[in-house]
Amino acid sequence: MIDLRYVKKLIDILDESTVDSIEISSDKGMKIRISKSPQHRMQVAAPVPTLLPAVAPAAPAGRTTPAEGTAAHAEAEAPAAAKSALLEVKSPMVGTFYHAPEPGAKAYVAAGQRVEKGQVLCIIEAMKIMNEIESEYSGVVKEIVATDAQPVEYGQVLFRIDPNG
Repeated sequence: MIDLRYVKKLIDILDESTVDSIEISSDKGMKIRISKSPQHRMQVAAPVPTLLPAVAPAAPAGRTTPAEGTAAHAEAEAPAAAKSALLEVKSPMVGTFYHAPEPGAKAYVAAGQRVEKGQVLCIIEAMKIMNEIESEYSGVVKEIVATDAQPVEYGQVLFRIDPNG
């Protein structure tokens, strides 16, 4: 049986959060999913009309030439391409991120350290429960994005791992 106080608390957490939904699973196989917006299970086949102006607006005064725009675009894509080669470990829940199992203890992992799939990377505390977050990948931790003892959202990037490192 589901405790309605528990569901109410989940709804309150979702209302105060910037995430769109929360999904909680128990050891007994029970799943609860609460979402701010309804899930769309069917796809729309008909084209959706757009409300665009009939005349394109004039170009802004400080517009770059096509050659300058291409160079700037290529420079902006270079860091993005480097980061896209890294695999991201994202938070599976809303909670508080911790690098170590307890205050003053050694962190589970550090940047530059090799990790294996299934290795514990951190803890996320949610509703007074400490949840160990395991690596989904083997590789070298290139970046720890989350800050210790700070809140994290569902889907927020916690670590970036180089699988080729």
